[in-house]
Amino acid sequence: MDNLLRPWRPDDAPIVLAAAGEPMMDRQFASVLDSLDAAADWIELMALRRAEDTAYSFAVLAGGAPVGNIAVSSVDRRHLTGWISYWMREESRGKGLATRACREISEWAFTELGLFRLELAHRVDNPASCRVAVGAGFVAEGLERARLLYDGERFDTERHARLATDPA
Repeated sequence: MDNLLRPWRPDDAPIVLAAAGEPMMDRQFASVLDSLDAAADWIELMALRRAEDTAYSFAVLAGGAPVGNIAVSSVDRRHLTGWISYWMREESRGKGLATRACREISEWAFTELGLFRLELAHRVDNPASCRVAVGAGFVAEGLERARLLYDGERFDTERHARLATDPA
């Protein structure tokens, strides 16, 4: 994938652990990642989901080292849909890597997985994530009120989608 993306490897656990420790990054992981073992378990879970054809998670690389994650999950073979998610380490944000990774995984999902529709959503108070979505060709489709719950507070999200027939 153009040396930008590769599957996560067991030796990436220290990077995953460091990412999970950054401010607000705990929201990106379904469980607490507070040890190398927990980070290794997360990487193992990503490999299991790939084997089950339910999710495909890739390390986003800069200079050959992982600096973020991009995934297509909730793969639905009946409707040929998937859900895109992404995160970047603090020092790698704002450099266009997430947008490039989002474009690349979208093309991969359309060609390799045969999906037709990809969706993603971002908190409305996260304009950087919106720029990634729009820059990767995702069209805003609407507001989802109070969709997310973090620390007892509800957040609205904006949903975006890209179709295989949309311009690249």
